[in-house]
Amino acid sequence: MKLIVGLGNPGAKYAGHRHNIGFMALDRIAADHGFGPWKSKHNGLVSEGRFGSDRAVLLKPETFMNNSGQSVNAAMRFYKLAPGDVVVLHDEIDLAPGKVKHKIGGGHAGHNGLRSIHAHIGADYGRVRLGVGHPGHKDRVPGFVLHDFAKADHDWLDDVLRGCSDGAPFLAAGDPAKFMNAVGMRVSPQRESTGTKAGKPKPQAQAKTPAPELKLEPEPDTRTTMQKLMERFK
Repeated sequence: MKLIVGLGNPGAKYAGHRHNIGFMALDRIAADHGFGPWKSKHNGLVSEGRFGSDRAVLLKPETFMNNSGQSVNAAMRFYKLAPGDVVVLHDEIDLAPGKVKHKIGGGHAGHNGLRSIHAHIGADYGRVRLGVGHPGHKDRVPGFVLHDFAKADHDWLDDVLRGCSDGAPFLAAGDPAKFMNAVGMRVSPQRESTGTKAGKPKPQAQAKTPAPELKLEPEPDTRTTMQKLMERFK
């Protein structure tokens, strides 16, 4: 069983913030895959369900971002899980908007939610890093992540959330490569080439062949020998 955690801050005023993309992803997963209603447990909101034969628990900590580890630790103890059974979805300012990466272990890179989880369960858990972009200067980061996504972000954001939902069964099965493939099909779909039918190469333009020169055959000389001599001495 996997514990799939989305990071964010509780409350309506935070719902559209970049910092809450983890909550958004879990909401999409729960809705698309028919998970149970959200219930208050383990200092957070929990929804349980299955992806085929793989059971999973979705967790949105309600401790606010800086204390997310308390909720994750409580849920792990209740379900008797190890850090390797946990996957955390979170915002990542060091990735461009719409970029998604998966990793296991490593540092928290200054993310307060990950910092708290590290303190409670260690670093050996999975992370899905959801790129939201960087404001350009570190002093602007708090205001940037604690602000709603811009309207211009909505298309790529929807693709990312749908991709995470498509790939969630592979997270539950412990197959991050297939998860990333599912996300990639949403955020970078293959497109058929335009102008020709799929599978048929575009015909190459034929080089123009220059028109052959027309050479006129000389007319036969029908003069007699005497006429030829007379012509020469005219």
